[in-house]
Amino acid sequence: MVGDAKAGTGVTKPTIAVALAQFLAEQEQRLAPKSVAQYRDVVELLQHYLNDYAYASLDEFDAKRYERLRGAARNTPREFCTIFGPEYILPNVGEFLGYFMIRKVMASRTLLRASGTVTKRLAAWLAKQGYVDAEAAELAKERGAEAARELPEADDLATRLQTLADGWASPDAADQIEDNFQITRVEPGKIWLTGLIDGRECGPIQLPEVISQRCQVGWTVSGVIDRVGPRWHLIEAWNVYPR
Repeated sequence: MVGDAKAGTGVTKPTIAVALAQFLAEQEQRLAPKSVAQYRDVVELLQHYLNDYAYASLDEFDAKRYERLRGAARNTPREFCTIFGPEYILPNVGEFLGYFMIRKVMASRTLLRASGTVTKRLAAWLAKQGYVDAEAAELAKERGAEAARELPEADDLATRLQTLADGWASPDAADQIEDNFQITRVEPGKIWLTGLIDGRECGPIQLPEVISQRCQVGWTVSGVIDRVGPRWHLIEAWNVYPR
């Protein structure tokens, strides 16, 4: 039964680790070896994310349970994926796709695209098994489809912005801001950025039109901007995050 706990342990069965192994085993029956390898890579990264970061999203009850069970077996340390059940996967896929895959993994565009595709397929599979409800699965499927499309585009934009920033030197800058900047306006050849910490809208920042066309309102650019006179310039662009 989904969500059952093994008597005396409080560990949900099946665990995330077991469910993901089942998912991969089924995909092996229908996919070509190259696709199976991609699925395995994405699932392994998802498990790393869940084990290292997902505890931060737990409510008070589950956080206490996690702390208690994590050190309960001295010879077999338990991690997030061997404590919690598959219903804990989908609430974490947004951060996995939007933060972890971009900032922590620095994945290739092929792997970025695959991460969205695999997430979409996993969400559908979890719903089919009865591990999650249809509404949660549908939201995750939409997020996976967006990620498959947008993550490679965001990675390409980050590369183009950094190449452009590398060519800019401004020793006379009157103002300099390091922040995560949301793109708030886009016009041909220019964009406006609002710092998520600073809160100021800065711009227009001049860009080649071929680059401004790739910018999307709501995306976030992590980096540094500076001002020389009335004009703002992008001098560092580390990552771009889709909505």
